[in-house]
Amino acid sequence: MFFINTIFVVMTKCFISRTNLSLLCLFWLMVSCTSQKQITYFQDINSKSVNISDSSVFQDPMIKSGDLISIKVTSLNLEANQFFTFSIDKSPGNVPNYLVDSKGCIEVPLIGEVRIIGLTISAAKDTLKKRLEKYLDSPSVMIRYENFKISVLGEVLKPGLYSIPTERINLLEALGLAGDLTIYANRKNVMLIREQDGKREFNNIDLTSSNLFYSKYYYLRSNDIIYVEPGKSKINSTDNFYRVMPIVMSALSVLSIFITRINF
Repeated sequence: MFFINTIFVVMTKCFISRTNLSLLCLFWLMVSCTSQKQITYFQDINSKSVNISDSSVFQDPMIKSGDLISIKVTSLNLEANQFFTFSIDKSPGNVPNYLVDSKGCIEVPLIGEVRIIGLTISAAKDTLKKRLEKYLDSPSVMIRYENFKISVLGEVLKPGLYSIPTERINLLEALGLAGDLTIYANRKNVMLIREQDGKREFNNIDLTSSNLFYSKYYYLRSNDIIYVEPGKSKINSTDNFYRVMPIVMSALSVLSIFITRINF
């Protein structure tokens, strides 16, 4: 009896050792496929600072149909100001929002329909101010986007749709909002999908290169979609998982059957 128990203990330890080894191999296969070179940003930048003209990269976005903008108007005419201090639900004291219609126009109190499609925020301000000068004393106009949003999808920690309080946000800030890329992300092929003049553009961006800082896609526009594809390490680790896991489960099943039979 002692001899049988001894054999049982030895075989059990052997199975457990093999199982642990299988699990260790599985873990190693999942984490060993990603190197530092694959996950480092801007690998071609040295320690010297580089001056990049922001004006050569950033372009003020153009107002399009479907944009929702808020317009705040003030002037020396206190009574006239009341026309511009209500929201869509007519609540006093709020800044009204205006939806740019399919013709690219908005309906503004006192001055009526104004076409602003294709204008920047600054140009739209000037247009409204000139029209309002006929009715208001020293009018001041403030305009901002209310539905500026971007989508970040794929291999990031927090994929989702993000509302941006300003129209000035760059690609790196957007990825930061999404919690940064995962270790499995392919940093050499981040896709930016942008709708331009009724057409969709698909642009591949290499985050391991500093060329991004000179690109017109460095700054984002409303409704831009960022898709981070998984790298080969993610695909390989998933494939290895499904190849090795059945072996591990089989070993555990054999061990369980063996222990059950010995006990009986």
